[in-house]
This record gives sequence, structure tokens and C-alpha cells, in this order.
Amino acid sequence: MDLSKLYKKQISMHDWFDQIDHKDAAAIREEDYARQARLKQLDEIIDLPYDKPDIFSSDDILNKTDRFNILFNERKDKKCRLRLVPLTKDTQKLRTVGRTIHESVEWFKEQDIDPKNYELHFLSFTDNPEWATIFVINNNGIFGEAVFGGHNQLTQGFHEKKPITFSFDFTSWKLSEENENILGHLQKIMDYLYVPDSTKQERLHDTLGADCVQNYITGYFETVSDASIPLQFIDYNRVLGKLYKDVQITPSQNNQNSITGQTGSPGVTTGKVRIISPEQISETNLNPDEILVCDVTSPDYVPLMKQAAAIITDRGGILSHAAIVSREMNKPCIVGTGNATKILKNVQEIRVNADNGTVKIL
Repeated sequence: MDLSKLYKKQISMHDWFDQIDHKDAAAIREEDYARQARLKQLDEIIDLPYDKPDIFSSDDILNKTDRFNILFNERKDKKCRLRLVPLTKDTQKLRTVGRTIHESVEWFKEQDIDPKNYELHFLSFTDNPEWATIFVINNNGIFGEAVFGGHNQLTQGFHEKKPITFSFDFTSWKLSEENENILGHLQKIMDYLYVPDSTKQERLHDTLGADCVQNYITGYFETVSDASIPLQFIDYNRVLGKLYKDVQITPSQNNQNSITGQTGSPGVTTGKVRIISPEQISETNLNPDEILVCDVTSPDYVPLMKQAAAIITDRGGILSHAAIVSREMNKPCIVGTGNATKILKNVQEIRVNADNGTVKIL
């Protein structure tokens, strides 16, 4: 599979929810658009390291104000992430990643949009990412996954090496593989979210509606790091945190001689295998008893995900966008098997137990 083509089709979490007409799609969109403001509020209360954007109006860019010229002249050849954040309701968020600031400005000018409807957020970019994480904190503990490299491997599920899944029951850690580096990194992350100060907890609740369990802030989080930036929080989502308020993940290692993976969405069902490659999507329809099996789910797969009795992927993570969407569609989903498309055959009848991440050929 050509991953470069899949990366070009990346969409935001709220776009996934829009495609399945989810009742919370609008709330997730609003939460996504306001993520930088929310991280700033967290930083003001608990001193949180986050990716602070340089924010400009479209007028700053198009009229080259003195304020923008300072940034442009100093960093025009430096790569960045540019987000066009809507200022009006129902306006689509746009973004570009990995272009220089100069190239990003030219890209912005080429877009068929009303520039007055947007605010421009310039964020950092690295060609040498280190650890990236996605996790949720709820009453059951802390559950997530980590990978060495870009965090989009986790959100989109297009990873080449299987992520490390982890859990912490507020007493002890469990990881899908022993790795002292990531364990130390995770402990450092959680130190920032551990807030024993009751006054700060009250401020978090009053300002952000944030709750704490065992003195940890509940919710959905994403972090990144590289050699020059040891740690940055890049998302804190309260809506996804509530959707995942009951989730529990048990890290496990894959057996190459069987089909096992991680629970993307719980449930048990029996059905017939349909292995679908990206080239087959547009000409394929699934029967209600058929189980979608593929390398990894991209947005193009959403119509088939709606039709399928269950979903099994070689790649993908427990908190990838596709896994979260599968959960919201109540479709049993097992991700990250590593070998499902190699072992399974079309028309085989299988039993999918997404509660424990196993597939049995009947």
C-alpha cells in the first residue's frame, strides 16, 4: 500500500464524525477548532508545555503588517504546520503540513476561500520526531498508545511499526512491550496532568469544565516530542474524553501464528471475510453478514464500514480516528493485527471477538 497517498487523504476527527452523521459531530468540530485556546488555558493553570502558535489575521498576511514581517523575515525558510482556523460557523478548517512559512503563505493565497473568514495559526514542525502518544484518562485509569515518529501514525493509523499500547490503573503500568524509554516519557507526561492542588482543580472545573480522578485531569490527549522539544501537548479534547469515559485497554503482544489485535470497538459477531483493497472500494458493496478486512481504514472506507458486520485491520491503533468512529457506529473492530489480510481468505466464516481482540476461523 502506498502510504503517501493515504496521508494526502487525512481528515480531521470531526470530518470522520460528519461522514457518519454522528450526533456529536458539531460539538467535536467546535472542540477541535478551539484546541489552542484550551491548551493555553491549561498552561495558565498547571504550567503545561504545549505547541504555542503564532496567530495572525488574514489582513496581517495579505497586507504584510510589521508584526507578520518580523516572523516572516526571521523564519520564512523554516518548515511549519499552518492551520486556517474558521472565524465563522460552518466554515471548513484547512491545513498544510511540512511547507516552509513562505510556501505556506503562498498556499494560503491560492485557496478558493474568503480569507476574512479565517485566522492563521503557524505551529512548529520537525523532520525528526521522537515519541508521540494518544491516551485517555477516565475513572478506570489511563489508556493509550505510543509510537516513535510522527503522531499522525497514531491518529490516522498508518504506522509501519506496531505502536506500544499502555495502561496505568493509578497504581502500576502495563505496556505491550518492555521499553524503559517510553515508560519514563509516559511518567513525565502524567506528572503534568497530576494536579493534587484542590484550588487548581477548582479552577480547571470552573474554567474548562474539567474533572479529575485520582488527581489526574480526565479527557483525551495527544503529545509529541523531538530532540529539541522534549514534550509538547497538542490536543486536549473533552468531548472525546466523555465518549471514552468507560473505555479500558489491556496491552497485549501479537502472536504471529494467530490473528490477534487491539480492541478498536468492542463486540462479538460471526460473518464472512471480505478483503477489500483501496482500489476496490468504489465498486464494492458489503452484505450485512460480511466482515471488512483491510490493511488500514482511510476515509474512503467509511461507506463500507457502515455496511460491515465488523472490521479487522492489519494496521491502525486503538485511538486512531477510524477506531473511534467504529466504536461510535457500534461495529466490532479489531485493529493492528499485523497479519489479517495475509492469513484470512475471502468467504471464510470467522468469529470476531473484539472484546478480547481475537479472530477465529470457523
